[in-house]
Amino acid sequence: MTLIAQITDLHVRPSGTACYRVSETNMLARRAVEALNALDPQPDAVIITGDLADTPDPREYGGVQRLVSLIKAPVYVLPGNHDSAAMMRETLIGVGPINEGENGKMHYAVDIGDVRLIALDSSVPGAPHGTLGEAQLAWLDATLAASARPTLIALHHPPALTGIAHMDTIGLADSAAFSAVVSRHSHVRRVMCGHVHRAIVASVGHTVMTLCPSTAHQVHLDFVDRGSGHFIMEPPAFFLHHYAPESDVVSHLAYVERFPGPFPFFADEGISW
Repeated sequence: MTLIAQITDLHVRPSGTACYRVSETNMLARRAVEALNALDPQPDAVIITGDLADTPDPREYGGVQRLVSLIKAPVYVLPGNHDSAAMMRETLIGVGPINEGENGKMHYAVDIGDVRLIALDSSVPGAPHGTLGEAQLAWLDATLAASARPTLIALHHPPALTGIAHMDTIGLADSAAFSAVVSRHSHVRRVMCGHVHRAIVASVGHTVMTLCPSTAHQVHLDFVDRGSGHFIMEPPAFFLHHYAPESDVVSHLAYVERFPGPFPFFADEGISW
């Protein structure tokens, strides 16, 4: 059994500064770390799928470093559209590997328990949309061909439309090329993304894409194209991706906040199973 936790879109700000003047992202990110550390069993790894910081500000990445240093499990990261990949490399310690490929992108593959995790860099400096590029897609194709190990691919921008128009316009520009690569490799078990701040499930090639909600604010669910978007303070959450040979990958949505319980079923009837 292998358990990988996914958190995303922390949007860490300078101390004492709310995101968009409303969302207390630093406090919410700390609560997410506490929730991860309280898990039993502990995950084999934590992947943070982009937008660790809100802006390319050294103070924000200092805050990110302090947060990730508190996580008990091994941590892996990749950049989102709000991130600076260069600043991530300079600031973040103990969240490896953070490699720079020949194309200048941050991508890598690691074996975790029974699965392989491939992290991709879809960030485009100074732009909200995502692109992987021909060189990184060729690297992905070759990396997938080199091993038939069950594989989870992580990137920030979702390679599928969500129906939320203002987010779809800043999605992954080369999603068709990505899907073509994935379709050639049947051992890709899951594609894990962030960016849209909602829990969404969609198809990519032959496999399943799970889009993780943010540890902070969520994008308002609106299927009407209004030209611009809004956010909403729905409960922060994350994904737990559970792999076992007999069940393949099963992805569980877990909430950061604690709720009353757990309570035993049938306590009054004296029934136990």
